[in-house]
Amino acid sequence: MPRALVHLASPGALATRRAGWGLTIARWTSGAIFVGFGVGKFVNHASEVSSFQSYGLPWSSLFTDAIGALELAGGVLLVLGLATRPVALALAGDMIGAIVISGILHGEQISLTLAPALLVATTALVVLGPGRLSLDAELLARRSRPRRATARLAASPGDR
Repeated sequence: MPRALVHLASPGALATRRAGWGLTIARWTSGAIFVGFGVGKFVNHASEVSSFQSYGLPWSSLFTDAIGALELAGGVLLVLGLATRPVALALAGDMIGAIVISGILHGEQISLTLAPALLVATTALVVLGPGRLSLDAELLARRSRPRRATARLAASPGDR
């Protein structure tokens, strides 16, 4: 597996250290925010599509659905700490798009305030990992544990 992919799959050194709690809080908070905004893309679909149209994006309804799905599913995965680094990378890209398109080009305040904060949080999660209490760390720990020898349940006919 390429080194970059191995890095994206690991929970990081801070997963077991006290400093990892800061990343955990950032992961939970940003995940909850993404869930809220993702749900909003579906609950207020017509308004969101209108906003995306005003940005000049083609296929505004499709973009709204895709970004909503990314933010909703990505937010849930961040809260759980599952696939944290690749999800945070995708959400960081989402925030770059929000900052440039709706923030810089259209002057929307939330894209010039909250989106940069979420970009910092997701970038930290990509670089440093999910922190503590993550499914990523639990899955790595399970893979790293030595396996117990399994008993043979029944002898095969050739063993008799």
